[in-house]
Amino acid sequence: MTDAHDLTILNLGQRGEGVAEFEGKKVYVPRTLPGEAVTVSIEGERGTLLALQTPSPERAEPFCPHYGACGGCQLQHLSPQAYAEFKRGLVVTALSHAGLDVTVDALIDARGTGRRRATLHARKAGAGYMGVKSHAVVDIDRCPILVPALNKAPSIARAAWALVGDCDVSLTATISGLDVGIRTEKTAKREKLSGLGQQFKLARLSLNGEMIFQALQPIVPIGKARIELPVGSFLQATDRAETVLAELVVAALAGKKHVADLFCGIGPFTLRIAENHRVYAADSDKPAIAALQKAFRMTQGLKAATVVGRDLFRDPLAPVELKPFDAVVIDPPRAGAEAQMHELAASTVKTVVSISCDPKTFARDARILVDAGFRLETVTPVDQFAYATHVEVFAVLTR
Repeated sequence: MTDAHDLTILNLGQRGEGVAEFEGKKVYVPRTLPGEAVTVSIEGERGTLLALQTPSPERAEPFCPHYGACGGCQLQHLSPQAYAEFKRGLVVTALSHAGLDVTVDALIDARGTGRRRATLHARKAGAGYMGVKSHAVVDIDRCPILVPALNKAPSIARAAWALVGDCDVSLTATISGLDVGIRTEKTAKREKLSGLGQQFKLARLSLNGEMIFQALQPIVPIGKARIELPVGSFLQATDRAETVLAELVVAALAGKKHVADLFCGIGPFTLRIAENHRVYAADSDKPAIAALQKAFRMTQGLKAATVVGRDLFRDPLAPVELKPFDAVVIDPPRAGAEAQMHELAASTVKTVVSISCDPKTFARDARILVDAGFRLETVTPVDQFAYATHVEVFAVLTR
């Protein structure tokens, strides 16, 4: 490590780190802001903040005592305005790099009461998230960006470590109680872990994807329906974000009759779409598809639906299969949906509603449709990943 150096922060990088220059090279300094004069130590391209000489007026006081050591959050030192501009900027930059010229809406705050799911790492050092640029666990007492129902998450993770050793503990807050999944390479006795479920009054407890305790079926409300959550199922990070995104989806589908919902998961959009439209839903997650099919059987007042299991990466819907649909809603994983986008580009579909948790793959996929004659009508960033350098993107594309 070199001696201390005085630098000026020029801008924020994609990971929320301040960017300065030293001897003609970029240096990335966490927890700094543009315009700040700082003293840092430098190792390679990484800078460690030693002293803040001139703070930015956009600087805020972090509210979590673990901020700076814990790697879970990167943006607590930003003022609300700077925070919103940074998140929107992630989308603007991704679109610009893809050669897409479109106005990006203001950021919608969808953090709600906090994240309803989290994964903590449990090690001998404690339970929490990995440290900044480290694989060492930062022991925490609670995480203030989670919903109150997850306040005891670190205690649950520490108790799991006491029984099975090093493990990762995923927790989801449902209306029935906490759904907890433990992942470990260690050998664990099911009987001991069942006691963990009783101790913390969990709704369900699973080990490496296999349920070992259930007091109540974890339930998540979606529109008129109630979904029985499969073990390990994906959910939007916050309940508020799911609602906001669904409202945007439904508004974009006004006047449409037959809609396809691709990468539908457990149906956060499908079930709401079906209140007014015929819908075809597909996803490769078989337990999610089974849960969605059951929800349709158990819910009154929904339009006709076809819900199928299908790997849309290897077997995307072809143009002839897409022909019946007035619109397609697509919400792929972080990797995007390049293969399906090429099929949509070659189809007669007039409207595509795209949701993505990664601005870069969203921009890449949108470029495919734009090159085929689509126009980006709206692009809206939605913030559900509190104080992290991630942002959800909602967009409508029409021919």
